Amino acid sequence: MLRTMSTRVLTAALVTAAMITGATTPAEAIAGLRHARLLGEQVLPKDLTVDGTPVGGLSGLDRDPWTGEWLLLSDDRSARGPARFYRARLQLDARGLHDVRVTGVTPLLRPDGTPYPPGAPDGPDPEALRIDPADRTFYWTSEGERAAPTLLDPFVRQATRDGAHVRELSVPPHLRMSTEERGPRRNATLEGLALSSDGRQLLAAMEGPLHQDGAEPTAEHGALVRFTFLDKRSGRPGRQVAYPVEPVFSDAGPGNNGVVEVLAVDRHHYLAMERAYVRGVGNRVRIYEFDVRGASNTLHRDRLDEAVRPVRKRLLVDLAKLPLYKVDNLEGMAWGPWLPTGERSLVLISDDNFNPAQVTQVVALAVRCGGGAEAGGTRALS
Repeated sequence: MLRTMSTRVLTAALVTAAMITGATTPAEAIAGLRHARLLGEQVLPKDLTVDGTPVGGLSGLDRDPWTGEWLLLSDDRSARGPARFYRARLQLDARGLHDVRVTGVTPLLRPDGTPYPPGAPDGPDPEALRIDPADRTFYWTSEGERAAPTLLDPFVRQATRDGAHVRELSVPPHLRMSTEERGPRRNATLEGLALSSDGRQLLAAMEGPLHQDGAEPTAEHGALVRFTFLDKRSGRPGRQVAYPVEPVFSDAGPGNNGVVEVLAVDRHHYLAMERAYVRGVGNRVRIYEFDVRGASNTLHRDRLDEAVRPVRKRLLVDLAKLPLYKVDNLEGMAWGPWLPTGERSLVLISDDNFNPAQVTQVVALAVRCGGGAEAGGTRALS
């Protein structure tokens, strides 16, 4: 059982205020989602445990459209328990997010069928999770490690619902760790994962730029990060696009901004959640809708330069504009059920880093579709 911090139903005035539609590119360039409004939020108790494991570090989540069960991925590197994911139930409707119950836990298994032990040299850093409704397996990502002398490549793997390893998909060579000043930066690799609306591809999103693609975002400039389409059948990369990350929102202290999750809207449109942090100021989380049509294929480009045509994007919602208890370290994002209002629910979750000063926050939004957008799938699987 969770402690309810704030489950709000917005009045008409607040709904209007929450319709954040500021455009990074002209609005007519992307005809997808219209607006997002707050349904409510819940905060997990700090002492919540399931089967002896502390619930925390939740960096990814997704909902099984057949059963309504949610999977929550912890980024614990087997320090407080085996690398694992949790099962949960959310009580959610057009009036709010009323309850979140964590019902069980399952370890992620190595290819040899065993859990990752504490201190395992091949221990993953789990970040994103996406359920495949076609066979009810799921795909998950690990950020890998780049702390000399340890080099662990980021990966995308498929697993069964009991955590068993199925296969590892191929990522482009330039996404592998290196001892040279090239490749991914530490803790800025495969942070997001989306399943395309037709179920044929996965979109694996880098949090930050590769070394050869330029500097990390600052208050003065943004950055280009790479999103790779992986063919689900073959497991191989087929296309890659560049996504423009916004500059850091404040220069009041050291900070950064990056992509922490992606989610399919329809064939051409996706959501990207950007999470920025500035020391002494806090977090700022914004969700953008982007269109991959017309973007350069960067799969075989060693370096991103001015000739690259990135995806087009527009702001869907800035969580700082919503009446939330706080905006914590939100990292996970997934579609929830369709609502009687014709809106689609969108659920976010935060990674508390097992830090007493942070919380595990679950936020529910309602998204209005437009321009033929499917909002993550048809109503048949809601």
